[in-house]
Amino acid sequence: MDKNTIIGLLVIAGILIGYSLFTRPSKEELAQRQRIQDSIRNAQAMILPEQQEQSQPAEEVVSPDETLVRVEDASKDALDLDEYKDAFGVFGEAAVGDKQYITLENDLIKMSISTMGGRPYSVELKNYQTHDSLPLILFDGDSTIFGLSFFAQNRSINTNELFFTPGSDQSHLDASNAPVTLSMKLPAGKNRYIEYVYTMTPGDYRVGFDMRFMNMNEIMSQNNNFIDLTWNIYVPQQEMGRKNELNYTTIFFKHYQDEVEKFNMRSKKDVFEKVIPTRMRWIAFKQQFFSSTLIAENYFTNATIRSTKLEDDPRYLKIFESQIGIPFEQSPNQEQKMTFFFGPNHFNTLKGYDLAMENLVGLGGLMSRVINRYAIIPMFSFLNNFINNYGLIILILTLVIKMVLFPLTYRSYISMAKMKALKPEIDAINEKIPKEKSMERQQATMALYKKAGVSPLGGCLPMVLQMPILIAMFRFFPTSIELRQEQFLWAHDLSTYDSILDLPFTIPMYGDHVSLFTLLMTASTILTMRISNQANMSQSQMPGMKGMMYMMPVMFMFMLNSWSSALTYYYFLANIITFGQNQISKRFVDEDALRKKLHKNQKKTSVKKQSSFQKRLENMAKQRGYNSPKKKK
Repeated sequence: MDKNTIIGLLVIAGILIGYSLFTRPSKEELAQRQRIQDSIRNAQAMILPEQQEQSQPAEEVVSPDETLVRVEDASKDALDLDEYKDAFGVFGEAAVGDKQYITLENDLIKMSISTMGGRPYSVELKNYQTHDSLPLILFDGDSTIFGLSFFAQNRSINTNELFFTPGSDQSHLDASNAPVTLSMKLPAGKNRYIEYVYTMTPGDYRVGFDMRFMNMNEIMSQNNNFIDLTWNIYVPQQEMGRKNELNYTTIFFKHYQDEVEKFNMRSKKDVFEKVIPTRMRWIAFKQQFFSSTLIAENYFTNATIRSTKLEDDPRYLKIFESQIGIPFEQSPNQEQKMTFFFGPNHFNTLKGYDLAMENLVGLGGLMSRVINRYAIIPMFSFLNNFINNYGLIILILTLVIKMVLFPLTYRSYISMAKMKALKPEIDAINEKIPKEKSMERQQATMALYKKAGVSPLGGCLPMVLQMPILIAMFRFFPTSIELRQEQFLWAHDLSTYDSILDLPFTIPMYGDHVSLFTLLMTASTILTMRISNQANMSQSQMPGMKGMMYMMPVMFMFMLNSWSSALTYYYFLANIITFGQNQISKRFVDEDALRKKLHKNQKKTSVKKQSSFQKRLENMAKQRGYNSPKKKK
């Protein structure tokens, strides 16, 4: 690695440090963040006494909106049926009821439906567990809000507060072998009702959800062409690395017949909100490896979505909120078909739905995404068909990538060998020209390179061409659900960090643990840099450069200590294989012959060859009797 390469890396490091300082939240933003957290804690404090009275688990979190519902429920007990009808109109009879739960279950998911609101109460993914071996629940409890909001008979109605009537007497419907359907009806007088129909099939993470309106146009407001559907959830922490999981937990949404967008996952802002006035196809509440998605068969008319970060909550990461416009026509009988997806962010599974949902898997920008989608993922999936050990799969994957990139590695080695051959001449220049005349010394060095036919960027360019691969792997490993909770050597989970020592304190930018693969990656990087530079760098050239060139590996050690151990394992393997390739190249490169060739180039007299255009101009001048002046010797 030459001086230009090291300077380039230092510039990149400076940009990263400057960006982190520039994006540091201001005092006003920190104060706003604290106010949000205080509000959430106060709301939860109000809920705890009611939870204890109802013998609910202490860890259950209830949203402020649900607190209001419970207060209203308490007041309803004091009213008679006539007063209910006066408050809720035709929905008065549905204002009173018993909260019951009906379970829909297949071989992949277990879904609980509450009669209050007729809503999804909780969803469990049966084939996965949290990092601490608990059932993996995407969302659960009274913190979840799912219901329609509209005006009927000059009254504001929220179906999340009303009781639906199940169409089945069974409390458990098994869809492991055959499809099952559950109807939940909200009566609104004679021959009028809103109906939710859930359909679950075997072996599918999707749940059909149909919303039917029977004669509701008679009582609902006539001036709207859509109904608001509110869907809010508290997002629980599922993975060991909370900070890393937060980086991948956000809201995605697809515009109707257009592109997929998302909230910035790595922003310092605690609250994101976006109003989308145009049609949409789906909205996804995405975590690092799992998503809850609502998909329209046709489209949603509009939406307002918001994400709030919960910095100090030990159980939850964020609150996701959405208000979605559901198309509504002024007709007696109408139906809106939708689909829930509750499942893993597995690229090939999501791609099979043909809804651009594979964008939920973070594969980086355009170049990284192309490399991952058409090279890395097919190769990884192919190896996964024959090998069950993911550490071995990553090793083979690394070997294949390094073999493909070997021509670039070989060119980089040849460039370094040329620089090594010119080292005596460079040292002579440095001894002849004092270091105070740095510009003159640099010009003499560049003249030597030009005379010998050596490019100082020859070793840097192959490295630059390999950068898209390195960035693609940086995106691929932390988002690959195949690596989740897969063990290799001392790493218990290749999707997160491999801690060999938990620290009793937290080091800024580093964390509260020591990752062994990160240490191995750093040590191998420093070792290969030292071996490749000790013979090429002049002792008197750029004092202090030998110490500065080790700054980048140390910086990456701090940055990647909490990232996927599969990523740092890959970088460690790449360093070792590159070192081995250089040693093999050394055996096939005759340094003496290379030195003689460079010295021969230096002795050649450079003769500038005239172009055909210049020759024509000279011949025309001779024909007119003009002789070009002779060059002075």
